[in-house]
Amino acid sequence: MPVYNKLVRDKIPEIIRQDNKKCTTEILDEKRYPIELKKKLREELDEYLLAKDDSEAIEELADMLEIIHSLAKTHQADIKQVEKVRLEKAKERGGFEQRIFLIEVED
Repeated sequence: MPVYNKLVRDKIPEIIRQDNKKCTTEILDEKRYPIELKKKLREELDEYLLAKDDSEAIEELADMLEIIHSLAKTHQADIKQVEKVRLEKAKERGGFEQRIFLIEVED
């Protein structure tokens, strides 16, 4: 029997049961939930970095975005607030559209 010990999407236990399999789960408390979300974000980032094509990459980016939505809630925020901060930072410092790679800064 495989042991996963990781955060999964809400419908995964239901999907497992529909496959006539059994699973053991627990509901994470307020302290452990953000810790496991961060682990899940790293897992999805690793999968993104290993993506073999654009389609796989987009799937992993979507997974990371879902986790970011949940992480925002753990900070008493929502994705709109995160997006507002992103836009403010982009206005102040720019984005990454111009592909600028900083080599060095002379003092």
